[in-house]
Amino acid sequence: MGKEAYDDYKRNLRDREANSQKYLILKPTALNSEALPLTRAVPSSRLRVGDMVLLEKNQRVPADMVLLRTSDSSADAPIKDIHTFIGTFSIHGNSSGEGDVPLIPKVEPLTAENVLWSNTVLAAGSAVGFVVYTGPETRAVMNTSHPETKVGLLDLEINRLAKASPLEISKPVHQAYSIYSHYSLRVNLDMGKTFYAHHIMNDSEIPNTIVRTSTLPEELGRIEYLLSDKTGTLTQNEMEMRKLHMGTMSYGYDSMDEVAHQLAIAFGVSPEQSAKRRSSLLTGAQLASRGRRDMSSRVKDVVLSLALCHNVTPVTNDDGTVTYQASSPDEVAIVQWTESVGLTLTFRDRTRLDLQTPDGSTLSFEILEIFPFTSESKRMGIVVRDKTTGEISFLQKGADVVMAKIVQRNDWLEEETANMAREGLRTLVVGKKRISPEAFEEFRARYHDASVQLEGRNEAMNAVVADCLERDLELLGLTGVEDKLQEDVKPTLELLRNAGIKIWMLTGDKPETATCIAISTKLVARNQYIHQVAKLKTPSEVRNELEFLQSKSDCCLVIDGESLQLCLNLFRVEFIEIATQLPAVVACRCSPTQKAD
Repeated sequence: MGKEAYDDYKRNLRDREANSQKYLILKPTALNSEALPLTRAVPSSRLRVGDMVLLEKNQRVPADMVLLRTSDSSADAPIKDIHTFIGTFSIHGNSSGEGDVPLIPKVEPLTAENVLWSNTVLAAGSAVGFVVYTGPETRAVMNTSHPETKVGLLDLEINRLAKASPLEISKPVHQAYSIYSHYSLRVNLDMGKTFYAHHIMNDSEIPNTIVRTSTLPEELGRIEYLLSDKTGTLTQNEMEMRKLHMGTMSYGYDSMDEVAHQLAIAFGVSPEQSAKRRSSLLTGAQLASRGRRDMSSRVKDVVLSLALCHNVTPVTNDDGTVTYQASSPDEVAIVQWTESVGLTLTFRDRTRLDLQTPDGSTLSFEILEIFPFTSESKRMGIVVRDKTTGEISFLQKGADVVMAKIVQRNDWLEEETANMAREGLRTLVVGKKRISPEAFEEFRARYHDASVQLEGRNEAMNAVVADCLERDLELLGLTGVEDKLQEDVKPTLELLRNAGIKIWMLTGDKPETATCIAISTKLVARNQYIHQVAKLKTPSEVRNELEFLQSKSDCCLVIDGESLQLCLNLFRVEFIEIATQLPAVVACRCSPTQKAD
C-alpha cells in the first residue's frame, strides 16, 4: 500500500504543478494610464466562472472559455473528441439621443468555434477568454473516465495461491511457514516492480518516460494485443501532396512543374517567364497541351480553390520565417503545395484571406462563411467573395463518400479514388459553385435564423447548407496526399508480430488505403491472405463472413466501420471470439467514437 500511496503522491504533485500555473485576469473596473484594463496574476485553481483571462502564445488554456478577442485565430484542438457548444450572445445598449429607450438586442450564435477548450494550447498571438466552465465541469474532465485501482494479473494469481495453499497444508506450523513465504514473495515482487519502474524512467533509449502506476510494469511482458491508430502512430503525420487528378488530366509528383506552368499562363505570365521558373523537362504530351487555354483555366480553378478552402493561418516566427498553423496536417500539405506551384497564402484572419499570384500581384478575398470539417460531415466548406470582381463562390472539399453525392454526375471519380487509395494516398474531392448575391443573402438570413436556435441547432444549420449550397457543385479535381511512415516502423511491427502479439490498426481511411498501409508497415506477413469485409447490410451476410473467418484463422481481417458496428450489434460475442484469434485486424472508416469504444 505504501507504493500505491507514493504513486498517488507523485500524481498529486503533478496536479498541483498544473493547478498552480499563473494566469492574467482582467479587472474591467480598473484602468491604467492608457485606459486599458489592469491585470492581476492568479493560479489556475482560483479561476472562477465569469473571469476574463488573457492568454499568450503557447500558453495552456486553463478552463473552457468563450473567445472574446484574439490577435490571431488559431487554437489546437484537443485529441479527445468534444461535444458541441450551443449558446447565444446578446448585445444590449441604449440608442443615442433618445433618452433611455432600449435598442432591440442583437443576438449572435455561439458554437464550438467560439470556445477555447481546457488543456488546449494557443497556437499564435494572444487572446482574451470569458470563463464558462471550470474544474469537473470542463469538457476535458467530463470526457475522462475514472478507472479503478489497477491490479496486474500476476498480483491476482499470487493472491489466489496465497489463499489456497494454507488450506491444503494440515499442520499449523507448515501453514504459518507457507503464509510467511507468500508474504516474503509479495514483498520481493513489489521491490522488483519498483526496480523495473525506476529503470524504465531512466532508460536512455526512451527519455522522458513517466511510470504513472508502478504496480504494472511486469504486464509489459504479457501483452497479447496491440491496438494502434494509424495517423501519427504508424505514420509521422507529415503530409506531402503527391497527385492531382482533374478527370481528363492527371499530375503526379514528378510533373507538378507542369501545374505551375499552366497556372502561370492562367495568371498572365508569358511562356518564356514560366519556363524559367521550372527545373525539369516536359514530356511531349505536356508540351502539346501548352496552347490549351481551357486547361490553364481548369488548373487555375482547382489550385485557387485549394488555396482558399482550408483553415490554415500563416504565422511569422521570431526569426522572420513563415510557418502554417492548422488543426489538420492534410490542409498544411495542400497549402504548401499551392505555394510550390505559385499561389502563396500570405495573410489570413477571420474575415479576409490574401494570396500572392505567380506574377507577384495579390488576390484578396472576403471570408463570408466557414463550415468546419467534422468527423460526422467528413467535409469542410467556405464561402468567399473576390474583392476585385465581387464574385461569390462556395468551395468545398471532403471525402469521396460524401462529395460524390454533392458534385455533378461524372464517370471517373470513383475509379480514380480507388486507384489513389490502392497507392496508400489520402484522397480529397474538391468542388465549386458560384452564387449570386441575391441567393447568398437568402442563404445568410436562413442560416442565421437556424444558428440562433437553442434546440436542434446543428440539424437546422446543416439542412440550410444542404438546401442552399450543397447541390450540383462543379467537380474540380481529386487530390492525393501521402503520409510518411514512421522510422523503423516496419522492423518494429515485424518483431512484435513474430513475438506472437496480435496487432489491430484503427483508421478512418478507405479500405484500399488501409490495406496498402498494412502491407507497407509489415503489419501483414508476407504472402498472408487479406480478407476484406465491407458494406454488410443483413444478418445473413454477417453470419457468412463469421463462418469464413472461423475456417481461416490465419488471415488478416480488413473491416469497415459500418460492417464492424453491424457485427457488434448482431453477433457481438461470436465476432469478438473469432476476431481476437486472428493475427491482425484492420478497422477502417472508423469514427472517433468507434475508436474510443
